[in-house]
Amino acid sequence: MATSLAMIVLLGLLANTLFTKFRMPGLLGMLLLGIVTGPYVLNWLDPDLLKVSADYRLIALIIILLRAGLGISKNDLKVVGRTAIKLGCFPGLIEGLTIALISTKMLGYSFIQGGILGFIIAAVSPAVVVPLMLAYKEKGVGTRKGIPTLVLAGASMDDVFAITIFTTFLGLYSGHHGNIGIKILSIPMSIVLGIVLGFLIGLVLVAIFKRYHLRDTKKVLFILGSAILLTTIENILKSRIEIAALLGVMAIGAVILEKAPKVAKRLSTKFNKIWVFAEILLFVLVGAQVDIGVAFNAGLKGIVIIAAGLIARSLGVILSTWGSNLNWKERLFCVLSYTPKATVQAAIGSIPLAMGVKSGEVMLAIAVLSILVTAPLGAIAIKLSAERLLTSEGKGNR
Repeated sequence: MATSLAMIVLLGLLANTLFTKFRMPGLLGMLLLGIVTGPYVLNWLDPDLLKVSADYRLIALIIILLRAGLGISKNDLKVVGRTAIKLGCFPGLIEGLTIALISTKMLGYSFIQGGILGFIIAAVSPAVVVPLMLAYKEKGVGTRKGIPTLVLAGASMDDVFAITIFTTFLGLYSGHHGNIGIKILSIPMSIVLGIVLGFLIGLVLVAIFKRYHLRDTKKVLFILGSAILLTTIENILKSRIEIAALLGVMAIGAVILEKAPKVAKRLSTKFNKIWVFAEILLFVLVGAQVDIGVAFNAGLKGIVIIAAGLIARSLGVILSTWGSNLNWKERLFCVLSYTPKATVQAAIGSIPLAMGVKSGEVMLAIAVLSILVTAPLGAIAIKLSAERLLTSEGKGNR
């Protein structure tokens, strides 16, 4: 496994550098590297590493969300709060339901089967979106209206909606009694619980940091360990109550920024350094989950379904930003920012097949195809459009 990790790091750095040199998102190079070296192409990666891949990807995702939290101030949230909530709810809901309906016509699914597929595909990828938005925050691109913060907050809530409704449809298919309407109404509670838990953990950590003199490296370990435990609590309580743990992770960082801004600034620098390694691990391992052969099986119907979902999502983004202070260019940027799929689809795309859902193999194929199509194109679209559609305030004017 150590050899595979060394190969991932070295080749990942090379792929990142090459793609950046050609003005392409570095994450695209790492995703492609994962696909090529993964078990479905060259099969160079140790099977033991792939067995723990989900845990490594979760830790990497936690690191980037902590970075995001350490960069989101109370004033930022005040500017984007209402619009962020709408972006976190409506685009994914519209996309998921659109795919559910189209699937009944194109694939002959029941509405419940369509709902399972729809909300696998509906989740936007924080792994792709968050690093790009953090880079724009640091450069001062779009920060006057808080656009990177808006996309960051909305994307995290978007995942909560998609995953919760996906599990509801899956339960309905399996014969477990449940009410979709009640589940949708319970989502705000899961968001609140996640944020409250993250807030409390953040307060405890700040109190520890103020009372005891700890090196910043140890503080980082305290924060990272606490954030991982928060996601563990989510898994333990999942059967009883939903908790939006990833939003809680962001809340931990935001509380530290609010209560100890000088410490937060130093810790953010530390997390930036850790992210150099975590980024490579995350995107290469996400790429390694992609089976190109399965994706091809989705065929033209899969592409049509994904495209229809993205059109519906784009309409949802436009409606969600209606009445905000964003101009049409900024709203178009938000549309493009909400297109990439990767992390969630890699994590849950195979669940229906494993649980014996009829046509689960087709659902997996379309999920994989959505990663192949939207992750690279979405990342490229965000990168190419940011400085054309957003106003640059310059570094230091954030």
